[in-house]
Amino acid sequence: MLTHIQIRDLAIIDSVELELDGGLTVLTGETGAGKSIVVDALLLATGGRAGAEVVRHGAERAEVTATFDVTSNGAALAWLAEQAIEHEGECLLRRVIAVDGRSRAYVNGQAMPIQSLRQLGELLLDVHGQMEYQSLVKRSAQRELLDRCGDHAGLLELVKETWSTVSKLRADYERAAASASDREARLELLRYHLSELDALDLRPGEIEELALERPRLAQRERLASGAREIVQLLREAEDVSAEQTLARALSVARSLQSLDPRYADIARLIDESLIALREGVEAVERYEASLDTDPARHEWVEQRLAAAESIARKHRVEPARLCELRQELAAELARLEGLDASLESLQKALTEAQQRFATTCAQLSAARKETAKALSAKITALMQTLGMPGGVLEIDVRPLGPEAGGPTGADEIEFRVSANPGQPPKPLAKVASGGELSRISLAIQVAGVQDACLPCLVFDEVDAGVGGAVAEIVGRQLRALGERTQVLCVTHLPQVASQAHAHIRVAKITDGKATRTTLHKLTPDERVEEIARMLGGVDITSKAREHAAEMLRQPAAGSRKRARR
Repeated sequence: MLTHIQIRDLAIIDSVELELDGGLTVLTGETGAGKSIVVDALLLATGGRAGAEVVRHGAERAEVTATFDVTSNGAALAWLAEQAIEHEGECLLRRVIAVDGRSRAYVNGQAMPIQSLRQLGELLLDVHGQMEYQSLVKRSAQRELLDRCGDHAGLLELVKETWSTVSKLRADYERAAASASDREARLELLRYHLSELDALDLRPGEIEELALERPRLAQRERLASGAREIVQLLREAEDVSAEQTLARALSVARSLQSLDPRYADIARLIDESLIALREGVEAVERYEASLDTDPARHEWVEQRLAAAESIARKHRVEPARLCELRQELAAELARLEGLDASLESLQKALTEAQQRFATTCAQLSAARKETAKALSAKITALMQTLGMPGGVLEIDVRPLGPEAGGPTGADEIEFRVSANPGQPPKPLAKVASGGELSRISLAIQVAGVQDACLPCLVFDEVDAGVGGAVAEIVGRQLRALGERTQVLCVTHLPQVASQAHAHIRVAKITDGKATRTTLHKLTPDERVEEIARMLGGVDITSKAREHAAEMLRQPAAGSRKRARR
């Protein structure tokens, strides 16, 4: 149940707060006073779309806070537990929209994505507005309403899952069948490519090794000449080599260290240099010996790299990827060679999935037909009380067969109506006038929500297009709903307003410079004045007040009679 709402800087509202109770609460006021802004605020608080245009002129941000009592709302409590949000039977939703259009949402002080807020909002609030009347002529909206009233969520999820499996298996089978159509040509090409790669017989990493060896073989003479020159300079010089010079310096240092101990450190450093020199000379000599003296090796390396590069160009890959390519081609060859068995397996799996889909669609169709029968009777009975005696609404559920099915099942659902006795039912969109559509839609909504477990229902001018005795009946229907759950209703009709348990007047105030909207919960005397205004217009007469007082006494008397019974 919605217990409190606070709105700041939204549209023409600067700051309002409202405490709410159970039962039917109506919001009334002059046209343009901002009644529907309150509904818009509730939609924002529960995850509705928002843009910068909702922020009041001159303000930096709009803010809506709605507090709900969720102690008896099992679905909302489960959602809060799943999100690990602490609560004490109360859920506080806060939505902030900045002047740049950015939006933030919080649940019990915890930041929350808008999509998550919207999921929670659907468990707390259900809004019925005039736009829903227009959407009810669409087949998709009719199907959704029927499934919601029948609580078909479990069956719908099962149908969706089996449809997803069928779709995936069908796509896999079609890809496999397409591969089978040119299988032989592809097999021949794969075998040819693999024979080329097998003949080349590359080792992993061989291309990298040959690429390093190629410049060494191409510059062999220069490399060998350089090595020979280093050896001659360091060891084989005809006059004095570097090794001989260091050996002589070491001998001198050692002969002098007895005279001055500091020569010991000098001798040690020269000795280390001599050792490093000898190791360097030996490394150069080994390198010189390792240089391949076979000129055919260079030619072989060039030919092997050229062959690898040629095959790589054909497949548009780097030569280093040829070993990996061979594995991929071999895997594809094995797959195509086993395609007959794969196709048979996919066909079997697809057939089984299609049978499961057909079974779940049949179960959903049966449930829909049962719900349609009960809901049709309920709506038809309501139509009789809404000024449409003899009117009939039928919900037609036509199974189309699983081959025409989809994620929502395999049924064509259509609401068909006869507004007058003796006329055959026809599609809702084709036979209802504006006033009739309004009343029929109200009957559909009332019948639909009677089985719902939502704790707060909001009706935004759903009584448009009706008046007189029919308007009073509409008010009674809404009050009856209010006896079972919390109902908020924006209305222009005194017949509806007089049936409310609580009455809020929405007024627009201006000082010539700025305009703002206020909300005021009316006392019993103020309710008489407001309903008299709704009855009599600008000039409120004593007769209008008497009539208003009489209208307010009737619902109270009816409640006392029901209480005594």
